[in-house]
Amino acid sequence: MSDLETIAYHHGDIVLTGRLARPVSTPRAAIVIFPTVINGSPRIEKSARDLAAAGYLAFIADFYGQPAADFDAAVALANALRTDLDYYRTRLRLAVEALHALPDATGLPLGAIGYCMGGTSVLELARDGVNLDVVVSFHGLLQTARPAKAGAIRPRILVCHGDADPLAPRPHVLAFWDEMDTAAARWHFHSYAGVKHNFTDPASDTRGSDMFAYNASADRQSWAAMLSLFDEVFGEQQPTG
Repeated sequence: MSDLETIAYHHGDIVLTGRLARPVSTPRAAIVIFPTVINGSPRIEKSARDLAAAGYLAFIADFYGQPAADFDAAVALANALRTDLDYYRTRLRLAVEALHALPDATGLPLGAIGYCMGGTSVLELARDGVNLDVVVSFHGLLQTARPAKAGAIRPRILVCHGDADPLAPRPHVLAFWDEMDTAAARWHFHSYAGVKHNFTDPASDTRGSDMFAYNASADRQSWAAMLSLFDEVFGEQQPTG
């Protein structure tokens, strides 16, 4: 497996830069990774490499088309992007289309995963009726300004959620369940007791905020749940040699 390759794509005049991890063998599926609000981190790059090692073509999306100087700057960019929901969803769709257009992805099934803002993003793609086979949200926010309509959601959905996440409290969880049932979605919801926001990133413990905390068990269990669902959707990986 080679290191991450940069792939340019566009949203109007905005140049976006995706990063691609290729498996050593024929890909099982093509997966878009939507990062956290800071638009990339060593944890997100590790996810891409780990997916490639598991046999998937993995593409890290670019939210902003520009670097963010710090967390506050990233939040400002995110808020501007999400002001117009149609524009935001278009930005997300273009990442899926950029991966789908790659020669390596020809004929492959498609999925998307996301972390924090990225987790919210994959749920917005599902609500928007994007033709994906599966989406997985890790500690994403669950609310939306435009709930899914009945029959609109195409992919299987897995949500991996920290039950002590103050950004997605229990009322948001229950409302999300009701939304998914109303939409007749095929969904799984894994909730980890006592686990806070951004539980998959060891750097959470350096953020100086009570909202964030890494949880090694929830990190392992959520990743295993994703791989298990991928095996169900895409077929189990065949042994080599």
